Amino acid sequence: MTGAARMITWAWVALVAITLGSWWLAPAHSGTAAPSMPITAVVLTLALVKSRLIIRYFMEVRTAPRWLRSATDAWLVVLFGAAFVIYLV
Repeated sequence: MTGAARMITWAWVALVAITLGSWWLAPAHSGTAAPSMPITAVVLTLALVKSRLIIRYFMEVRTAPRWLRSATDAWLVVLFGAAFVIYLV
């Protein structure tokens, strides 16, 4: 297996683990559907990490010019920053 294929495989494993972790954190598993600010913050952070992994490894941005990598990272920070402000404030 080449280095690039190995990196993509590990990115996929991380995505699966994050998805399962987010599912496990859902409030319905504890028998209550009450909203929780800390759980919302953790799930939003996990969504940010997942989004970055998908953009980097499955949209081939990791091999793109630096300006495009920086622009996608900035876009994610603005997007999730806005989500944090909307849902947590």
